Amino acid sequence: MKNQIRQIFHSPKFTVGFIIFAALLVLTVFYPLFVTDDPLEMVGQGNFFKPGTYISVSEAVNTNPYTLNINAASSRLEQNLSMEERMAMADWLNQFAGISSKEMDVTDAGGLVSLWKDHYDSASEQKGLIAARKKYFSRLDKKITGLLEDRDVLLAEKNQETGEVSVKKTIPSTSYVNVKDVGSRRVFILGTDNFGRDVLTELVAAIKTSLKIGFIAGLIATTIGLSLGLIAGYLGGIIDDFILFITNLFTVIPSFILLILISYSIGKNARGVIMVAFIIGLTSWTWTTRSVRSQVISLRNRDHVNLSKLSGHSLFRIILTDILPYIASYVVMALILQISSGILAEAQLSMIGLGPATTTVSTLGLMMNWAMSYSAHLNGDWWAYFPVIISIALISFSLNLMNTGLDQIFNPQLRE
Repeated sequence: MKNQIRQIFHSPKFTVGFIIFAALLVLTVFYPLFVTDDPLEMVGQGNFFKPGTYISVSEAVNTNPYTLNINAASSRLEQNLSMEERMAMADWLNQFAGISSKEMDVTDAGGLVSLWKDHYDSASEQKGLIAARKKYFSRLDKKITGLLEDRDVLLAEKNQETGEVSVKKTIPSTSYVNVKDVGSRRVFILGTDNFGRDVLTELVAAIKTSLKIGFIAGLIATTIGLSLGLIAGYLGGIIDDFILFITNLFTVIPSFILLILISYSIGKNARGVIMVAFIIGLTSWTWTTRSVRSQVISLRNRDHVNLSKLSGHSLFRIILTDILPYIASYVVMALILQISSGILAEAQLSMIGLGPATTTVSTLGLMMNWAMSYSAHLNGDWWAYFPVIISIALISFSLNLMNTGLDQIFNPQLRE
């Protein structure tokens, strides 16, 4: 046993796959210990807040300020000048100021604005431009002028009795606050989703739930496939023909079509996490049955099996002690593939709205469904769906690497 384990971990493919899969498991175990928030808590009052650190504006205003000699105008230009406006400025400078495109960098807002202020004149002739376009550049120049001005921010207070507004506080443009001094702050490493929930916390919980679905579905499918394959392969005859007929019948019908029909028929209210895992397991045992049956047929007439028959051992004991140990490695590989298939099947079902109907937990498929339903892929809100895709890919990749590594070890034809 020790030699086999040592041999398994000497396989580079199995080791890499095991490390990736173990890292995901560790993440799902330890992350909730440090972040105890509800994964489905609606923190943000809006859709798809981008990743970053969010602080309370009111507390930032009341925090002791620090005076820094930082050019705030440069940051304002980078933030408020869109790429479309920068391209328009570059076109104008090229056409009317004779500046080549090589001398301009639209990604450098400060340098582009410097060229603009040196050459732009609203009173110039600007041949070839229609009046609307001239007004556009004039408005753009006023916008740039406003962004370059260092204006103090005035905080006003309205008297409830007289209705008069008075200046309560003035914040100079050179005033900054240290983020650590602000009490109310929250870090969203992966932003928020369409319901204003922390994507990272939700993703970790979704990975855990999807792995749970995969394990349950994999165990059910492998148990059914192993049991039927052992019985059919060892007994043969009419029982083998009957089991093979049922297996072929389910093989001809695509399993995903069965999943859709069964999931739809049981209704939304009954479609919980365990039920979906159970359905996936019931519809994905066929190839395991056929494979195990083939393995058992090649073993049932070997000398040690025949000796057990002559010794009067029971059917259960012969299968358990004389056949099962010889296909144990294959069963483990089948289980790994079934787990991977179960996770992918749940993601497919949830993408079309037939996954777990729950408001208490999330799955990788449900996160994809929510992101697509609210057009995250069209609005550029990548953090709502891309980490989910990466998680599904990593899980499938790691499990398939582990399976390939085991296959190379236990399959004599693939040994180097």
